[in-house]
Amino acid sequence: MLNQSPLAERMRPVTLEQLVGQEHLKGILTRAVRSGIVPSMILWGPPGVGKTTIANIIANTAKMPFYALSAINAGVKDIREVIAKAKFGTKSILFIDEIHRFNKSQQDALLAAVEKGQITLIGATTENPSFEVNAALLSRCQTYTLNALGKKELLELIDKALKTDELLSKIKVELKEDQALLRLSGGDGRKLLNLLELVLDSIDTKKKVITNDLVIEISQKKAAMYDKSGEMHYDIISAFIKSIRGSDPNAAVYYLARMIEGGEDVKFIARRLLILASEDIGNANPTALVIANNAFQAVNVIGYPEARIILSQCVTYLACSAKSNAAYMAINHAQQLVQQTGDLPIPLDIRNAPTKLMKDLGYGKGYQYAHDHQGNFVEHEFLPDDIRGTKLFDPGHNPREEEMRKKLRSQWKSKYGY
Repeated sequence: MLNQSPLAERMRPVTLEQLVGQEHLKGILTRAVRSGIVPSMILWGPPGVGKTTIANIIANTAKMPFYALSAINAGVKDIREVIAKAKFGTKSILFIDEIHRFNKSQQDALLAAVEKGQITLIGATTENPSFEVNAALLSRCQTYTLNALGKKELLELIDKALKTDELLSKIKVELKEDQALLRLSGGDGRKLLNLLELVLDSIDTKKKVITNDLVIEISQKKAAMYDKSGEMHYDIISAFIKSIRGSDPNAAVYYLARMIEGGEDVKFIARRLLILASEDIGNANPTALVIANNAFQAVNVIGYPEARIILSQCVTYLACSAKSNAAYMAINHAQQLVQQTGDLPIPLDIRNAPTKLMKDLGYGKGYQYAHDHQGNFVEHEFLPDDIRGTKLFDPGHNPREEEMRKKLRSQWKSKYGY
């Protein structure tokens, strides 16, 4: 009896060699499976690129018990049940789809089991794990980035399906044009295969000829569609952010409309505006962060359709605002410095001295209280000795930050080169 499951399911690879795309990960994952030491991992990438498939392949190849949960409908109770089962058998794989949807307590429920090695966690997410996965859990996992499938990989999928699928291999198909199939799939292999099957099922003729117009007609979608779970999602949010950063309110509000019409999550849009207000505007206009935060709170209370007005106000304000990435660059430089120099000793004079012993050791000795001096400032060394005089914050060239630069120059003279 022929398999009547969807084409994407029928074509699901069972080995890493059969997986289309993700060549940069195949070697790493193959070595891990063969060694028998499979690390907990987060698979980050757009939909339909192989995250679930990779988890299944690892479990089958390594012959490990496999449990799967979806963060959409699973809770702490479900997690604990899986962990309890894993305690009584061999080390198991727990696959959690859309792990970014788990809240802090749900993610915390995984920590101990992952740390003790009771389970190997494989989490799949379409969102940046740096923002959506708890730092404690993320530090215990390897993060692997999966890429959207390109034209070559998508065409390979179509070719494999037409030649090897138990149903499609028995019919005559002419792929006369492929642009619409590729464009509407948005780099999503699952969507591509299911769209291909939908088109072929809709053609009554003995020989099935696929053209762009036919694909668009059957799918009832426009080529400029917005898919909030596909590659177009990433393209549009990228264009949206770049338009605001580039001070173009017209383009910014256009891409905002694209997302609204496509049903994008209002919180997703508002969260990105919050980040941008600090990363791309920062101290050039500190009010931008206040407005973005207020917009975030407001749209969460109001929701669509009225939230579109608040979003439009925020977007156009941010686009027209002065821009600076100085604060963003400062923390980047500071983190790089910490990574390079490690835990340098804090100068004794600015250490806290709550006990007599600490005072006797020199903690706090020589510290000068800024408010005891004219202008509430006295030149003092606050950085560790090994990096004293290191400038990490360089104000941007805009009116507000030029004022900051002027003040820093008058206070620190030539120390930091302001």
